[in-house]
Amino acid sequence: MTSIASWMEQFGLSLWVVEVFAIVVVTLAAALVSRFVLSRVGRRLERTRNAWDDALVDALRGPMSLLIWVVGLSLAAESVGQNGPSVLADVVDPVRDIGVIFAIAWFLVRFIKRGEQRIVDARAARGESVDRTAADAIAKLLRLSVVITAVLVTLQTLGFSIAGVLTFGGVGGIAVGFAAKDLLSNFFGGLMVYLDRPFSVGDWIRSPDRSIEGTVEHIGWRVTRIRTFDSRPLYVPNATFANIALENPSRMKNRRIFETIGIRYDDAGQMRAIVDDVREMLQAHEDIDKNCTLMVNFDAFAASSLDFFIYCFTRTTNWTRYHAIKQDVLLKVMDIIDGHGAECAFPTSTIHVASLAAADPSGPAPQPA
Repeated sequence: MTSIASWMEQFGLSLWVVEVFAIVVVTLAAALVSRFVLSRVGRRLERTRNAWDDALVDALRGPMSLLIWVVGLSLAAESVGQNGPSVLADVVDPVRDIGVIFAIAWFLVRFIKRGEQRIVDARAARGESVDRTAADAIAKLLRLSVVITAVLVTLQTLGFSIAGVLTFGGVGGIAVGFAAKDLLSNFFGGLMVYLDRPFSVGDWIRSPDRSIEGTVEHIGWRVTRIRTFDSRPLYVPNATFANIALENPSRMKNRRIFETIGIRYDDAGQMRAIVDDVREMLQAHEDIDKNCTLMVNFDAFAASSLDFFIYCFTRTTNWTRYHAIKQDVLLKVMDIIDGHGAECAFPTSTIHVASLAAADPSGPAPQPA
């Protein structure tokens, strides 16, 4: 070692410089090897049916490289501190601890996120029902817990008292609560959406109180993103859902057909037969749910027509399929009306003109035109 040191001094190099260089090279090699190994292991685990092992390897890639570099650079900094300013040696330990805590927290957050995605995708691929809203809520709570724990551990590592921090947070939380009232109301509104679950991601919702209608794309802690039917994104604060009535058509069991049809007064004699045939047609229709209310009745003497109504429910809730079934029903109703020699009515007016003779017998007789 003495000869090596003397040889290095001839070139103006110190032993600690070579040591630092060697640590950096070893750290770089270790980072490359870990990336290569994780890539090979990840490709093998993709062939398995277990979703957790894929999520674990995928979540390790970034944090593992960070952890290797944090440890390697801290060792290099310690070597420099032993031969340089003492301030650097005092900073190395807390910085290394914070880096390790950050790497572990980063790994856990990535693991939770990857696990959520892979489990949901795996269940969807098997054709099983997936509650994406519940999965998203649980994953967000777990990630929030990891972040809060990492912050508290970091503060304790830096020498702060956790009890004092929590006490200060309780007192300061009152002031923050008043200052961020709307933000907190939206946060708790999102929490209520997750707990009550009036809708889920992918549901079609609408509100009769507000101009809100569309498909739910994302439920956040502050706002919910809804895609309207003209493809525009609509961002609704979560506190809004606590103060409005909300409909969820996606959870309908059936869709209703409710139509009023009028025939002419001249076809009054055919009304009974038409109503009976329409009722039989609906009872025989394969897309009409017979377990729900089914009504066909003569309803009213209207101004220009004799009206009967159709009230029934389709088996499907699909909006496109529903309209195809409704069209088929209405076309068959038209065929039934035509088959009885009747016609659908339309608004008409009849004007009766009295003759002048009938109006005034003492007056002159009307002259021919």
